[in-house]
Amino acid sequence: MLPEISNSKILKKHLTNNNESCDNSSMDTKLQTTDEMRIKVLKALADSTRLKMIRVLYFNKNEMSCGEVGEKVIISKPNTSYHFRILSEAGLIKDRKIGQIRYVSINKEIFDTYLPGFLETL
Repeated sequence: MLPEISNSKILKKHLTNNNESCDNSSMDTKLQTTDEMRIKVLKALADSTRLKMIRVLYFNKNEMSCGEVGEKVIISKPNTSYHFRILSEAGLIKDRKIGQIRYVSINKEIFDTYLPGFLETL
């Protein structure tokens, strides 16, 4: 049976090996922030509608209007807006607004940081 190793121990070892100095409280704060972000990302993707929206954006390869994504996933405009808000709060999408039209695209950096290789499995 393998001994249990906490994320804190792994990160502390990693930082020590990379000759970075960091006190325990600072490291714990960084771990907590990173874990909170992981939780947001995973919760956002734990919904089938949002997962479909991410899939549509990924396969499109370009930004799309929120309305276009909603049409592809077959959900109402209010539901589209609700789901995009959650994805945006998790940092999974980038958006910009031109007039009254909001355009969205995948924030690949967040996926690469917290879920490397995930998009390729869609």
